[in-house]
Amino acid sequence: MRRYRFGGYLAGAVSARTGDEMSGPALLLLGLSLTGSPATGAALLAGLTVSSALGGPIFGVLLDRSRRPGRLLAAALAAYACGLLLILLTLGHVPVAPLVGVAMLAGLLGPALAGGWTAQLPLVVGEAGIGRGSMLDGLTYNLAGLTGPALTGVLATAAGAPVPVAVSIALVLLAFPAAWSLPARPARPERPTGDGGGSLWREVAAGFSSIARIAGLRRATVTTMVSFAGVGMLVVCSPLLGAELTGEAGHGAVLLSALAVSALAANALLARRPPAAPDRIILISTLLLAAGSALAAVAGSPAVAVAAVVVAGAGEGPQLTAVLAVRHRDAPERLRGQIFTTAASLKITSFAVGSAIAGPLAARSLTGALCAAAGLQLLAALAYLLTGGRRSGQELPPDRPHGLLVGPSGAPAGQSE
Repeated sequence: MRRYRFGGYLAGAVSARTGDEMSGPALLLLGLSLTGSPATGAALLAGLTVSSALGGPIFGVLLDRSRRPGRLLAAALAAYACGLLLILLTLGHVPVAPLVGVAMLAGLLGPALAGGWTAQLPLVVGEAGIGRGSMLDGLTYNLAGLTGPALTGVLATAAGAPVPVAVSIALVLLAFPAAWSLPARPARPERPTGDGGGSLWREVAAGFSSIARIAGLRRATVTTMVSFAGVGMLVVCSPLLGAELTGEAGHGAVLLSALAVSALAANALLARRPPAAPDRIILISTLLLAAGSALAAVAGSPAVAVAAVVVAGAGEGPQLTAVLAVRHRDAPERLRGQIFTTAASLKITSFAVGSAIAGPLAARSLTGALCAAAGLQLLAALAYLLTGGRRSGQELPPDRPHGLLVGPSGAPAGQSE
């Protein structure tokens, strides 16, 4: 039964995340196609992403409070799909500003399709299966990141801009049954009641406090926030680099595909033998991202550029799955959903900041922008070294047994790492 549930979990995660990865580029193309203005598509895309920083922590608290978090996750999927459907049906018939508001409301639920889903993994596989489960769950991110944008481009070219939005909606809704059937959380003692709204914000504060207080969570979060800003810069620069080296703008997208394929392949290899020490994988993968970005900065041929993004992808994929394993290991159970959705929000925001910085930098100097991306990865590696506490002094989550830190394999940390 557990294996059957995990198969359903993975299928639902792939469907929901692919739909999510399609939604942004699809709205961008839809706005351009129906209004003739690039600003419309950009505004819809910005609305869909900018509100996630607020939605992640709040939705995470609601997940942690819910006895059946899968039902709440399913409702979030349905609401996200309804927001996209409303934009699809009304764009071109109503002013753009209200639809940007709809996109912002849908964007509040965006972290549910990433961190909120992953937070339910222990309910599906149990603590003993977290190591391999995290690796396979990480593959769904990589697969969605590779398939979503590519499918959007193919469908928009072959059938028109509205079709990718419709397919994105269908994929998100296709994940509804898998989310609805996720296991219930075991009963636990009632928490002390407080003043309604205040208690919500206290729990939000408790989630941020746990991330800052628990050494493993703090190190993983700070490192990947800085690193993901560098990834955002690399993603913006990669198509420009391909176009510069080949003279064809369309060839620039090949580098993004190579980045995603490399990340997927690296995770597939790690899934066969999950590492015992995910913390070390975070550092190693960040250094690989730095090396790939630096190699891209000095690439003088298409072959070297492809090699550079392959190296970077070999870091990006394992970094994600290692971070998931650390969060599963160290997050207090009562705050797990909040920590995952908050972390997803922070990474989305970091990626957006890196992407925004990369545009003006690349306009001045593409090499300089890629060097800056490599510099951010080195800064992330330095942050890793500075933000982690000594293992013997690492604070345990309050709901873990004293003296027992559960590793990714489910065994005590001293045995698995």
